[in-house]
Order: sequence, then C-alpha cells, then structure tokens
Amino acid sequence: MNTYQKHYDVIVVGAGHAGCEAALAAARMGCETLIVTINLDTIAKMSCNPAIGGLAKGHLVKEIDALGGEMAKNIDKTGIQFRRLNTKKGPAVRSSRAQADKKAYQDEMKRVLETQQKLDIKQVLVEELLVENGKCIGILSQTQTAYFGDTVILTTGTFLKGIIHIGDVSYSAGRAGESSAEKLSESFLSLGFEIGRLKTGTPPRVNAHSIDFNQMERQPGDKNPLPFSFTTEQITQPQLPCYLTYTNEKTHDVIRENLHRSAMYSGRIVGIGPRYCPSIEDKVVRFSEKTEHQVFVEPEGRDTDEIYLNGISASLPEDVQVKMVHSIKGLENAEIMRFGYAVEYDFAPATQLQPTLETKNVPGLYFAGQLNGTTGYEEAAAQGLIAGINAALKVKDEQPLVLDRAQAYIGVLIDDLVTLDIREPYRMFTSRAEYRLALREDNADLRLTEIGRQIGLVDDDRYRQFQKKAADIRAELERLQETLLKPTPATVDSLENIVETGELKQPTSLADLLKRPELCYEHIAQIVPPPEMLPSPVTEQVEIQIKYDGYIQRQQRQIHQFKRLENFQIPDTFDYANVHGLKTEAREKLAKIRPASIGQASRLPGVSPADISILTVMLHQQRAQ
Repeated sequence: MNTYQKHYDVIVVGAGHAGCEAALAAARMGCETLIVTINLDTIAKMSCNPAIGGLAKGHLVKEIDALGGEMAKNIDKTGIQFRRLNTKKGPAVRSSRAQADKKAYQDEMKRVLETQQKLDIKQVLVEELLVENGKCIGILSQTQTAYFGDTVILTTGTFLKGIIHIGDVSYSAGRAGESSAEKLSESFLSLGFEIGRLKTGTPPRVNAHSIDFNQMERQPGDKNPLPFSFTTEQITQPQLPCYLTYTNEKTHDVIRENLHRSAMYSGRIVGIGPRYCPSIEDKVVRFSEKTEHQVFVEPEGRDTDEIYLNGISASLPEDVQVKMVHSIKGLENAEIMRFGYAVEYDFAPATQLQPTLETKNVPGLYFAGQLNGTTGYEEAAAQGLIAGINAALKVKDEQPLVLDRAQAYIGVLIDDLVTLDIREPYRMFTSRAEYRLALREDNADLRLTEIGRQIGLVDDDRYRQFQKKAADIRAELERLQETLLKPTPATVDSLENIVETGELKQPTSLADLLKRPELCYEHIAQIVPPPEMLPSPVTEQVEIQIKYDGYIQRQQRQIHQFKRLENFQIPDTFDYANVHGLKTEAREKLAKIRPASIGQASRLPGVSPADISILTVMLHQQRAQ
C-alpha cells in the first residue's frame, strides 16, 4: 500500500451534485479538501433529466444558495429555459424550475471546482474505507494508494454495485457507459452498516431532426425569467422551447404486450423504485384507467440535437422501446440515440446517521446524496452541502449545523431521512413541510443567509447586498404600516382610476389597504410612491408579508410549540429499556434511532402520543434528580 504525501482535512468520494457541494463548502470554509471521482469528465453530470428545480425542489436550490452553495449560480449561467411553477397558487407552493444545458452545466461546475482554493481533484476509484480505533481516517484506491484525512464524505450516487437493466440484458455499471464501484459496499458491511437495494431509471433520448414538433404543444419559458441565485441580477441568455405530447392506447398496448420482457416486471430487479417518478411500465399497470400520459420533450443543450423524453422512463428491451416511442404523436419517425434503462444500486438507510449526516457507527464518516436513499439532484446537493459544512466544523472543533423543520426544507429532508426509516427513493414535496408558509422560496435568503455568514460561506460583498435588501424590506413595511391614506376626494378618485375596489370610508394605513385581495404593491406605489424605486425582490417580500400576515403569525405560533419540543433534548445514553409503560414497538424504534429530542421522537413511526407522554415524564423525573 502506498501513502499519498498530503494529509487532508476533508475527503469527498464522488463528484456528483452532492460531492460538488460538499467539497466546495469544506474548501471555502478553509479546510484542505480532496474530491475523488471515477471519471473527471463526468463531474456534476446530469444522469437523468437535465433540469434543476421543480415543485419543492426549487426551494432546496434557493436554500443551498442562501447558505453559500453553488447549484443556483451554476444553473443561472447554464440554463436554457426558466419557468416559475404554481404561479396561480399561494406563495408557499410556488417553485422555480430550469432546463439545463447538460454539458455546459458540467463544464461550469468542473471549472468552479478546479479554480477553488484548498481543493484538490483526482480521478480515483475507491475500494475501501480506512478505519482506525473505530474512526474513519481515509480511503484506499483501486491502485492501493491510501489517502488520509480527518473526515470522509461518501457521495457515491448509483455506483455502489450498480447494475443496468435493459429488457433481459443486465450488466455492471453505475451509469450507462461508466463502471460501478464493486468493492466499497463490502467495506460498509465489514463496518456494521446495513445495506439495501434501490432502483431508478431513465428514458430514451432521441435526435431532434427526427421529431415532428408541429404535432406537439409548444412550451416556452417565462418572458421575464427569475434567477435561482439571490446574487444573479438577471437571466440574459436566450431561452429554448420545450414541447409536450402524450402516450396513447397504442403505446400502452405495446407496453402491456411486452411486460414479461421488462426487467422490472420479469422479477430481475429486486431494488425498490421511486413511487413518485415511476417507469412507463409502472404507470401503465398502476394507472390502467388512464388512456394517456404526458411526455415532456426537452432539449439536452444548445449545441446538441439530443432530446430527452421526460415521462417514459423504461427498462424494456430496445426493440420494444423503438415501437413504444414510434407510437407517440410527433415521434413516429424518432431516431433513438440512447435507450432508456433501469439502474439498481446499493444504498445505506439514513437512520444510521446523525442529523449532521455523520454516521453513528463510525465517527468522521459522512454519507450524502443517493447513498442515503434520495432521488434528485437537488436533494443530493442539499445533503452534500450540509455534510461538507459539518465535516469542516468537526475539523475546526466547532458546533455542528443542524437545520430543523421550521428553518428550511433542507431541515425537513434530513429529519425525514434520519427519522423515518425510508426504504424507497425519497423525493421532496411541499406537502412534507408542516411550516411551508414560513419556508417559501422567496424568503430563503432571509431565513438562512445569516447562518451561511456565520459558518464562513457568505462573503463580504454578498452579505452587504443581503443586509441592504433586509433593511429595505423593514423600512418599506414600516412606511406602509405608518402611512395613513385619508378618504379625500382626490384620493378616492386616484384609487378608483387605478383599480376597482371598495370605497375608502376612513383613514386607512397603506398596509391595511394592501391586504385587499384586488390590490397589489404596484397599486399602492402608484398612490403613495416610496422615497426611491425598490427592486422587485424587496417589493415581493413586502407584499407577501402584509397580505399573509395573519397566516404567518399563526404559523409562527405553531413553530414556537414545535421549537419547545425540539429543544427538549434526550441524552444519547438514555436507557429506553427502563422506561415502564412504553409499547414494545416504541421501545425498539427509540433504541434503534436514538432521537435527539422529544420532537424527533414524536415523529418516529410506531411511537404514539401516549409513548411520548410517558417518555416526557421520565425525562422530567431524571432532570429533577
């Protein structure tokens, strides 16, 4: 065994979306960092749909940016279509999504990594974790070179014993055309970790020149696209259109007739697939009453003719995929450039982790991304960022960062993973966040930038920009609350000329006027303009905070109750076996997960309110002794 001459503070294994955020965070916090990957040419590769954001996922990207991460800035530079989703609904569920130029996104992220100080990048296949006295101290490569570090972060994606399935053909690979990591799982098992199998998939890609777009619905991007990053002033690059078509009964007949040849339905796949992003075979079987399913026809970049058929992920044989694609309107003559496939891989259930993403079994070892059972670039990047932050804080001997469910979607994501014993690919939804009105996309910077500043990921220029925005919001809220509009004839006429609204009968603050459903901030600014023109991110915040003030206050009261339970800590050494009255299932769950607080304990499956009451009484008694 050879020893690499440099000792690192943080070693990151894997350079997907989790690995990139982890490595950048650790290096930017001043740690000597190494990131290793099987192939340097696939850093930040988008294995599936080349898009960032979407419902709830956009919230994660905004939060990553607010904390000082890279994903939002990267998609702002390389996006080819930007859309705001749920714009007709309330602000809590509005989300951003952008189609990416797949290759440009990779190249830009690789450039960012290569130019980052204190960050080394190496092409290495890791086969073993090095552990001494129970602590992770490094990694061993396929070429028998040892790289030593104070902490190690694993972000292995779908590469642990990855197997690709296309019909009745299967072969070892982490992604199409890339080798899998065959031995690292054995290292996990030797260290006492539990390993499971999951499955995900991807659809065919076709040549744009072989598509009849005239038969499809054109879907342009937003006319005034909103950036993901709070530091991006404007999206200036031209946008490309996407298209929409549908499967039909002929498509479904082709699939039904060949289900026995599908890797998924022939029983050759044992891993559990994503419930909320099923393969087309699964859609046809589970939703047999539906006569059509959407197929989003999305470009993979500006300089490629490759088109992604979002919605028909498949593990069918190649000849069946050809028939299936040709049965769809506009794709009758489509030339398949890459066939769809399913990939099965090892994962480690995240209940084996602390909320910091450090493993309970092996100090100094962190897991992030699909290794923890998630699906999606955004979920992976969020975990990678937190793992990188906490590895750096551990090296510095500082308190770890744990975001709770009332602070961020990132907090919801990680709390769900380490608490709920999830056995299928996890995807973020707005419905998973109990306090989603407080955790909006638009206020991610107001919630998290101070934290990013404290840990060293928000620089001086960005922090000054943030402080100016926060001050402008406070000042404008105060102006609207304190400025009274009197019902003079001139005022009444002015108001009637702007918008049809109820009569102004008594002096009314501008804030109360803005609460009227038919009025928006622009109307108020026309009546009584602010001292200076304010940017739209400021006025958007002002309008939301005023219009939803009652709901926000009610949610803050709920959050206060939540915080009380979260702050009721349970000692790590607490002996649940001696708590009389707990149900057997509750005792087993509590002993296995070892929740950090009463709040976390209350969210464990199998732990009832009665169990929580008994546990709370016992903890109070211990504290009183």
